Amino acid sequence: MFDKRCRSDVERSLKPVGSRLQRAGITANQITVVGLIVSIVAALVIAQGWLIAGAVLLALSGVLDVLDGSVAKASGTASPRGAFFDSVVDRVSDTFVLGGVAWYLASAESAHLAVLPLALVGASTLVSYERARAESLGFTAKGGLMERAERMIAVGIGLVFSVVLIPVLWLMLGLTVVTAIQRFVMVWRQGTPQSEPSETLLARWRARHPDGGFRPGREGTPARRRTGRTGDRRSRLDRPRSRTRP
Repeated sequence: MFDKRCRSDVERSLKPVGSRLQRAGITANQITVVGLIVSIVAALVIAQGWLIAGAVLLALSGVLDVLDGSVAKASGTASPRGAFFDSVVDRVSDTFVLGGVAWYLASAESAHLAVLPLALVGASTLVSYERARAESLGFTAKGGLMERAERMIAVGIGLVFSVVLIPVLWLMLGLTVVTAIQRFVMVWRQGTPQSEPSETLLARWRARHPDGGFRPGREGTPARRRTGRTGDRRSRLDRPRSRTRP
């Protein structure tokens, strides 16, 4: 949802910053690596229980995640390899951040609650896999209620307001599962073969059979092709009779 509505506007607003960084010799891959390091530090901070500081670092990693795209476009170095690298780093960052949340819940709340963010990791990985697999097959699987940007924003809200952290995680898990179902249905419909209308089938049949599919026969009926011994045998009346001498 964020990618569809807001990402282009955010990248446009950060384009001057990306141009300055590009002129300074900073590449998009370097910004991606810095964003990964910030995410790992955020996970460690969250695991120690410093939730506000973790939310700030998480927001900084989100800005870096958008900024690397602006630098790549400003420098003209956007490529499939860079997009692949950015996607892999995003999955690693999400795993570290939610792992830090799981560590915090296991220490401060209950060991059973640590399963909640780990389940969220699995569901979010499924959402990302569906999009990657669909695009490799030539389909489209974008959109949904809970994409990566929405997940990180929701985690940040839960970290700032720690009272609602657990309900926010439950809500995220439910919406992420719904997003996975939405993408599955989207790709399933794209991959379902569409039946052609009868007019199209009739036009195709006429193109293959310009003579109407009939051969000249008796009274306009199709000529039958006789096969077998009976078809090759001439009538007895047409055969010359052998005469024997007395």
